[in-house]
Amino acid sequence: MILAYIAIAVAAYFLGSIPVGYLLVRIFRRQDIRSVGSGNIGATNVLRTGGMGLGAATFLLDVLKGSSAVWLGGALGAWLMPSASPSTDPLRRAEALAALFAVLGHMFTCWLHFHGGKGVATGFGVFLVASPWAALAAIGVFAVTFALSRYVSVGSIVAAISFMVFAWFFPPGPHPAVFYAVECVIALLIVVKHHQNIRRLFNGAEARFGAKKPA
Repeated sequence: MILAYIAIAVAAYFLGSIPVGYLLVRIFRRQDIRSVGSGNIGATNVLRTGGMGLGAATFLLDVLKGSSAVWLGGALGAWLMPSASPSTDPLRRAEALAALFAVLGHMFTCWLHFHGGKGVATGFGVFLVASPWAALAAIGVFAVTFALSRYVSVGSIVAAISFMVFAWFFPPGPHPAVFYAVECVIALLIVVKHHQNIRRLFNGAEARFGAKKPA
């Protein structure tokens, strides 16, 4: 069983580590996204520096790789642990492990010297599969917060924190403690990855969406 979990973690990490934003901007704009705007490879910076189409594609593909990683974790768990029945603790742990390592892969991608994105879109992708109702509620919180503040970073941080609350009240079926704990770890990692944004917010230097200054 340990080897099965290791295989799931490795597979999810490499899936999550695909630097979508970097690749899209490199292919279609012949630029290194890390050298423009905020230097982040995520959808927000791609949107600001690469255009609406590339930004939307980055977001959707990052969401897709997060969702796919959780599905892959469950499928590999069922294949490598055939004695485990669907929705039992071992398979839920496999999905949770895949979710965590997919986000870690995005944040610390081995293809870019372990420098990646902040995990918002990929995190949303894994949450959509792991706790769909909580994920949809959190994206609603993001939309409201962003509409009021015009700060993508504030919306992302508040949404990540709110997700932990929603995930507690809207568990999708069997929900072992380790599953919820991993969801909280992912949400907190997203908040921590916004540490520079938080510092700029306190210093009054964070740029609202639409401004030329990178966030």
